[in-house]
Amino acid sequence: MTPREFNEKLLFERKKHFFGFRFCPQCGAPFAEKNIDGRPRLQCTNDSCGYIYYHNPIPAAGAMVVADDKILLVKRSVQPKIDWWCVPAGFMEWPEHPSQTAVRELREETGLEIELDGLFEVYSGEDDPRTNAVLILYRATVKGGTLKAGDDAREAVFFAFDDLPDKIAFISHRQALMDYRRRYDL
Repeated sequence: MTPREFNEKLLFERKKHFFGFRFCPQCGAPFAEKNIDGRPRLQCTNDSCGYIYYHNPIPAAGAMVVADDKILLVKRSVQPKIDWWCVPAGFMEWPEHPSQTAVRELREETGLEIELDGLFEVYSGEDDPRTNAVLILYRATVKGGTLKAGDDAREAVFFAFDDLPDKIAFISHRQALMDYRRRYDL
């Protein structure tokens, strides 16, 4: 069995239409699109249920690791944006706090153990065809490990801010790099 081709256009289209959800997860009745609270939402057609599907973003977290005025980026090995660079980050798992997600994602993608030095910034992204994300980024310091790409990263490299790759995967990551450079005068 071969994996299905990644169809970014189809995913963006499905995202605009509630990812194709058609039935209420509570009672199984069909959904109907209605204007609720000034936004299009899906509501269960069963009057005794009334469940409303809120099309909410998914939280993600990562860390800005800077050493010797160079920032750690990873080259993606999975869709979307294979071979594009990004800040090491990923979606939160069920019981995780965002800080735990940032530490886990850094370890999985780069082999490094980090200590978080504080919150850097929070971003919202709409340019991922899989979802809209709320990206929570921390500042971090390397405390151990060996730099080696892993998980869904093909490469892990420290870049000078004057020599960043052209292909940065997501708008929120590009914005974070600009913000970091401006904030710390690099």
